[in-house]
Amino acid sequence: MKIVNVNTGKPYQVVIGDGIRRNVGKTLLELAGKCDVKAAVITDTTVEKLFLDDVVASLKSAGIECVIYSFAPGENSKTLDTFGNIVEFLAANHLTRSDFVVALGGGIPGDVAGFAASAFLRGVRFVQLPTTLLAAVDSSVGGKTAVNLGAGKNLCGAFYQPGIVLCDPETLKTLPKQEFACGAAEVVKYGMISDPELFAALEKGALDSDVAGVIARSVEIKAEFVSEDEFDRGRRQILNFGHTWGHAVEKCSKYSIQHGEAVAIGMVKMTKVAAKKGFCPSELPERLVKLLEFLQLPTATDIPDEQLLGALLSDKKRSGNKINLVLPRKLGECFLHTVDVGEIAGFLK
Repeated sequence: MKIVNVNTGKPYQVVIGDGIRRNVGKTLLELAGKCDVKAAVITDTTVEKLFLDDVVASLKSAGIECVIYSFAPGENSKTLDTFGNIVEFLAANHLTRSDFVVALGGGIPGDVAGFAASAFLRGVRFVQLPTTLLAAVDSSVGGKTAVNLGAGKNLCGAFYQPGIVLCDPETLKTLPKQEFACGAAEVVKYGMISDPELFAALEKGALDSDVAGVIARSVEIKAEFVSEDEFDRGRRQILNFGHTWGHAVEKCSKYSIQHGEAVAIGMVKMTKVAAKKGFCPSELPERLVKLLEFLQLPTATDIPDEQLLGALLSDKKRSGNKINLVLPRKLGECFLHTVDVGEIAGFLK
């Protein structure tokens, strides 16, 4: 069992251990301090078939009443409609602030359920049970919750920290190769922004030999940034490395390119730009591309830059006529670089 502390305004733990999903009932009782609580488990239909029975059995064995809301998997469900349906479901089942919303699944159930928990009754207790590598190392930690709008990804949401994150590496064994690779992109990001040793370990196959250790180290890195800048106004923005361009790739592909794949493409784009401008060593893009290809991730897209630039300008990281880009200085260190909107096309060319 590995435990990482996240020291935000509401501190919590990320607990990593095989089979931990079967202990969720006991954990909720410990958090609640009493037995008469209810849990609303929010998941998608894919995860429902795989892990819902384990979670429900654990809740019931602890004497916790549970209700289930399941929706179709994929970005097309990460909408205001799904958010609205969930909060109506919570109301219909009479959840109170003493009860729990339990997000079971990948980043999409986690983001939507977390947003619903933040809004319903102005905030009910919330637990994350990530079942994908991407959710385990990234989206379940840090309190960012959101849904997509027509104008772009994650444009409507809230900062809302979970009470605890329970990460069960056993669940990752069911992931398709593409889905696992998407999570690996976020791990590569942590190596690029903070830890050359993690990057080197990935090059040697650490995701195969010690996935729990990789998850723990990734969460430690994210926790450091989040603890320092909980509301994403400064240094935490470094965690967006690859994401600004990546979100544009996702949107322009109509989400046929998955999030982790798009982040991989975005990291390569920003690293090539940084190298061309002399901000980072010239050999860094090649090393990054080699690792991403080893992890079976794409490193480029056929979508024209002009189309991607249009989507990029609606990104939430834009501030007035300026947009913040995250660029590498060297392996293990990135920095924020602000560019005027009118100069962004030339800067990224």
